[in-house]
Amino acid sequence: MPDIVLTRIDNRLIHGQVATQWCGVVGANLLLVANDAVSTDEFRQGLMNMAAPAYAQTRFFSIQKTIDIIGKASPAQHIAIICETPQDVLRLVEGGVPIKKVNIGNMHMADGKRQVATSVAVDDDDVATFKKLQDLGVELEIKRVPDTPVENLDKLFK
Repeated sequence: MPDIVLTRIDNRLIHGQVATQWCGVVGANLLLVANDAVSTDEFRQGLMNMAAPAYAQTRFFSIQKTIDIIGKASPAQHIAIICETPQDVLRLVEGGVPIKKVNIGNMHMADGKRQVATSVAVDDDDVATFKKLQDLGVELEIKRVPDTPVENLDKLFK
């Protein structure tokens, strides 16, 4: 069983907050970006590698490769999975990745989305996806950084 210490939705993927705050708090030594586009984008990978803390390794896998390989993780790997969207997290869960809790960090405002929390904007598909995750037994929390309070989850479903 892989040691998944954090699963976070953050459309910025690896950046300062993930690198400097979340990794230290949860004890992650491997940052796994599960994202189909980034898995083949060496430029974006390079930028994210610069933001990652020196003590943590980075991996950039497609959703399917993450599903296929996560079970082979070493017990010494304390994994933070970072996804861009709730739909990617749902694909991981439905593919058998043992995700118990999802931290909803940053989902930026865009056309068709509504702001429901400090740094979270959703559309109807996002809401339906979060509901499916809950139905699969995945705990959800809205929390931007470790030292801020958890926001009311009911905001997602209004």
